[in-house]
Amino acid sequence: MEKEINESIQGQRLNLDERIGNTKKMFIESYGCQMNFSDSEIVASILANEGYNTTQNLEEADLVLVNTCSIRDKAEQTVRKRLEQYNAVKKINPTMKVGVLGCMAERLKEKFLDEEKIVDMVVGPDAYKDIPNLLKEVEEGRDAINVILSKDETYGDIAPVRLNSNGVNAFVSITRGCDNMCTFCVVPFTRGRERSREPQSILEEIQDLWNKGFKEVTLLGQNVDSYLWYGGGLKKDFVKATEMQKATAVDFAQLLDKCATQFPKMRFRFSTSNPQDMHIEVIETMAKHHNICKYIHLPVQSGSTRILEAMNRQHTREEYMALVDKIYEIIPEISLSQDMISGFPTETEVDHQDTLSLMEHAKYDFGFMFAYSERPGTLAARKMEDDVPEEVKKRRLNEIIALQQKLGWERTRRFVGQEVEVLIEKESKRSDSHWSGRNSQNTVVVFPKENYKPGDFVLVKVTDCTSATLIGHAVSYSEKMQSN
Repeated sequence: MEKEINESIQGQRLNLDERIGNTKKMFIESYGCQMNFSDSEIVASILANEGYNTTQNLEEADLVLVNTCSIRDKAEQTVRKRLEQYNAVKKINPTMKVGVLGCMAERLKEKFLDEEKIVDMVVGPDAYKDIPNLLKEVEEGRDAINVILSKDETYGDIAPVRLNSNGVNAFVSITRGCDNMCTFCVVPFTRGRERSREPQSILEEIQDLWNKGFKEVTLLGQNVDSYLWYGGGLKKDFVKATEMQKATAVDFAQLLDKCATQFPKMRFRFSTSNPQDMHIEVIETMAKHHNICKYIHLPVQSGSTRILEAMNRQHTREEYMALVDKIYEIIPEISLSQDMISGFPTETEVDHQDTLSLMEHAKYDFGFMFAYSERPGTLAARKMEDDVPEEVKKRRLNEIIALQQKLGWERTRRFVGQEVEVLIEKESKRSDSHWSGRNSQNTVVVFPKENYKPGDFVLVKVTDCTSATLIGHAVSYSEKMQSN
C-alpha cells in the first residue's frame, strides 16, 4: 500500500524509436507504482536486443506484455479486463503471444496460466533477464513461467530504455524487495527480500542521464532509506558481513550525498521512505544540498499506535510525530505527503480520530488515501477479520480526504508572494501558452512560456494558487541550477 500510484499514467504504453534491423513488434502496458514503470524500461532494453521494436497498435503485435500491480484488488481487476481485450485480438491474430510481468505474476504464479488461458508467459520481477529463454519456450508451444525471487538481482548492469520520456525527469532504481512485513502488504511476497544496488552503477546511470540532458532523477525503491551496499547480498545478511565490508558500506545518506555532490546541476528526489528507517543523517543531507528536493513521501497508514502495531509498522504514533517535528526543525520549508488506510481490521472511532489528529500535527501537503481492502496472501488476510463495515470505511476515508484537502490548500497558499525555483517539465495541460513544472516541494507551478524551454530551472514569482497548483510568472533563470 506504500506505493505512490499515479492514476494518470496507468496503462501507459511503451513507445520507443525503431531500431534498424529489428523485425518483431512488442506492445507493452504498465500498471501500478513507479517501480513497475521503471521495470518496464529494463524489459524494453532486454527485448530491443532480441529484435523487438515497439508498436502502439495492439493488432500488429507479435508479443503483448502487461506489467502488473497487486497492491489493491482494483489494480488486478483492471489487468484482467485488459487480458479480455487482448484475447479478442488474439482470436484475429492467433500467433500473438501474451506475457504477464510483475507483482501480479509473482502473486499468482502458475495459477495465472490456469485462470487466464490467453496467457503464454508469466514472469516475476526478478526474472526479466530470463525473458529471451522463456520466449523460446513459448515459440515451441509450451507455457513459460519464471517467478523465482532473487537474493542479488538488481538489474544494475542493464541500461534501461526510457519510456515515453519528456527528456527532463528520470527514475533510477536503487533497491529491490522489502523486509518490512507490514500485515496489509503483498510487496515482500511479490518482490522478495531487500537488496541494494552497487553505488557506482547508480552513479554511472545518472551520469548517462546527465549526458543525455536529463535534469532531475528520482531514486526509487520499496524503501529507499534502508539502502545499504556492503558488496552485495541481502540487507538482512549485513550482520554476517566482514569488518571490512561493514567499514566500507554505503548507506542511503551517503549515496544521496554522492549523487548531489557529483551532479550539482541535477535535481534529486527519492521515494518511498519508511518512518522507522528515516535517519537524521538523511534529513541533514537534504538540508545540506540545494539540489536535493525538499519533499519527503513519509507513509504512516494510521495515527493510532494500536493499529500501527496490528499493521506491524515498526514505529508508534509518538515516534512518527517526533520524526516529523525533527524534519520541520531541520528543514522548515519541507513538504510532506502520506499514505493512509481507513478501516483496517478492528479500527475504532477513537483510532480514526487519532489519525485525523496526527494529520493535523504533520500538516501534510499531499496524500494517497485508501479504504482497507484485504489482499490475498498477506498476514492480515490470514489472521484478521475484515470487520469494519464498508460504509464506515468510506465515511472515515471521506473525512480523511476532506481534512487532507483543507491541509493541502493551506500548505499550497504559503507560496503565494514567494519566488520559487521551478524545473520546466512540459506544456501546461490547460494552456499551450504556459509551461508546467514543480518546485522543490513537489507542488505544480504554471506560468507563461516566454522564451524558456523544458529542462530550464526558472525562478517564478507566485501570484495566485488553486488547491494544488501555483500560478505565477517567470522572473529569471536560477543561477544556482541553470547550467548554461
